[in-house]
Amino acid sequence: AGVAMGISETLGANPAITAVATVLTGIMGAIVVTPTMNRLGITDFRARGFAAGLASHGIGTARAFQVDEVAGTFAGIAMGLNALVTSLLVPVAATLLLR
Repeated sequence: AGVAMGISETLGANPAITAVATVLTGIMGAIVVTPTMNRLGITDFRARGFAAGLASHGIGTARAFQVDEVAGTFAGIAMGLNALVTSLLVPVAATLLLR
């Protein structure tokens, strides 16, 4: 939520609404990720954790740690990489789209 709020403030959006949307995304992802992975037959905890961290942020990472330590580790890596790439690409994309 911190990265999302910073980016939205930079772009002139409302950081409070961004924080709420980010937290809701994380909650929904944490609820849905394990059943979805089970239905898809994905058993590799590295892939499951990476997907949870990428889509569900900190809440998904916490959930991944509850499921398996390896999944939690990969979720943390994915969350950090997502924050880095998002903070670099979103301002550039917004600038190009607003021209």
